[in-house]
Amino acid sequence: MKTTDSYTAVQQSLRQTPRTWLVTGAAGFIGSNLVETLLRLDQQVVGLDNFSTGYQKNLDEVRDDVGPTPWSRFRFLEADIRDMAACEQAVHGVDFVLHQAALGSVPRSLEDPLDTNANNVTGFLNMLTAARSAGVSRFVYAASSSTYGDHPGLPKVEQTIGKPLSPYAVTKYVNELYAEVFAGCYGFRSIGLRYFNIFGPRQDPEGAYAAVIPKWFAALLRGETPFINGDGETSRDFCYIDNTVQANILAACATSDQAANQVYNVAFGQRTTLNELFGYIRDLVAPRNPAVSAVLPEYRDFRAGDVRHSLADIAKARTLLGYAPEYSVHDGLKLAASWYMEKMGTVAVR
Repeated sequence: MKTTDSYTAVQQSLRQTPRTWLVTGAAGFIGSNLVETLLRLDQQVVGLDNFSTGYQKNLDEVRDDVGPTPWSRFRFLEADIRDMAACEQAVHGVDFVLHQAALGSVPRSLEDPLDTNANNVTGFLNMLTAARSAGVSRFVYAASSSTYGDHPGLPKVEQTIGKPLSPYAVTKYVNELYAEVFAGCYGFRSIGLRYFNIFGPRQDPEGAYAAVIPKWFAALLRGETPFINGDGETSRDFCYIDNTVQANILAACATSDQAANQVYNVAFGQRTTLNELFGYIRDLVAPRNPAVSAVLPEYRDFRAGDVRHSLADIAKARTLLGYAPEYSVHDGLKLAASWYMEKMGTVAVR
């Protein structure tokens, strides 16, 4: 992994003085990448997951990648954040919490707002309360760019948001409100990270709510025609997973009072349309399977609850956290392509 000066310093400090971390959603895409990096940094790690959207295979891959000695510093709890007793057990003796557990996906929240609320609001409040009671030093949580809602301004800056466009967006905004209230009422320090379209290895290509990048890789590798919601000119700020891991670790270890009790955009700071993204992915798969170069996407209706354009201003995270994303969408896609091709192989296009 390439590193920045701030991130390098934090990593060196952690190796010299290991801490104990709780990663909720540890079997998920982002959570498992956090677990892997922390174990490589010689940290003690507790993982919590109920496997509703995470997978044992992700943890198995971490185990195989890091080796026996780092893996011995990992303890796993199969539990649900909606269970307060499980949350209290998980945070016991923990220095830092990286809270990733949630039910993602705008479409899922439109279909089942009650379940989304139970996980993303009640579960979040359980974890926040348990962490405060246990005296955790820092609570870092996965917020979302969906919080910007219908505000049309670009790039997105943390202090200016619009109205939520989905139940999922409501739940993630409520997380920020609870974190702010806990800071004011109890002096409990937290940091929210508004993720912008994170992608990379271990992101699930299957299921109705799969993110677009793994879904398109999987379709092209299987010889299927990917589809695009809308005209393809919808744009997003795609952020490679290693940038996200950096932001989480920097947030947990930030020492300045000014950095705490804030929300930060976590992105690369570059806008890519879905049409451009499809072209990049097709070009990466084509050397393995030349017939892919002739594949065109199928265009469908726009999806309810989606914003048209998204682009992050990451100046605040750069200034207060030392965040410096190293991987552009092109760099990240190359690394993701290697992982998907290794795990899924290729088939001929029909």
